[in-house]
Amino acid sequence: MGDISGGAAGPAVAPGRPGPQQQRSRLTRLRLMEATVECLVERGWAGTTTTVVADRAGVSRGAQLHHFRTRGELVAAAVEHIGRVRADDLRRRAAGLPGGRPGTGAALDLLAELFTGPAFTAALELWVAARTDAALRELVVPLENRLGRETHLLAVELLGADESRPGVREAVQATLDLVRGLALADQLTDDGARRARILRQWAAMLDTALRGPGTGSPR
Repeated sequence: MGDISGGAAGPAVAPGRPGPQQQRSRLTRLRLMEATVECLVERGWAGTTTTVVADRAGVSRGAQLHHFRTRGELVAAAVEHIGRVRADDLRRRAAGLPGGRPGTGAALDLLAELFTGPAFTAALELWVAARTDAALRELVVPLENRLGRETHLLAVELLGADESRPGVREAVQATLDLVRGLALADQLTDDGARRARILRQWAAMLDTALRGPGTGSPR
């Protein structure tokens, strides 16, 4: 349909492709989520207000409210988005390695990166705040369940783990618990050297748990 002033109709939008308004809306949402993670890392939960985030993202307060009604919704969405982006990046990097899958040692290094980046720091701020905020906890618990399942799946993929074998699922979960704990130790001081030593030792132990004795040294 042409416009009511008699001018020519705008360019047709191909079926299934977002129009300009949808693209702007997605870009605004993305800017808000990225700004939220940056604020959480730099300012913590207390300093990450919706006003600060909107200013940093360069969007109006009204636009922010259109996408996210509360600070809790905004922060939860941001943490989930950044976590998934990071996981997808690790999958791409792993696929580019020889053979399309990293060895155990390299897989542990990739998983450690997932827990030492800004996404983990932002999530940590959210978890701590949710401990004493019932409304926020209602958002965070299902979010943590979703991210936990996705992270476990990523670990299974990177490690090439066969969870039908007895003890393998527990070994994968123990690995995630280990790298999460090491990431906590890295929040206040650089714990990289100790983390690398522990992961090398764990890689040798994990190879045995995943594939049995005599599997060789992890790459």
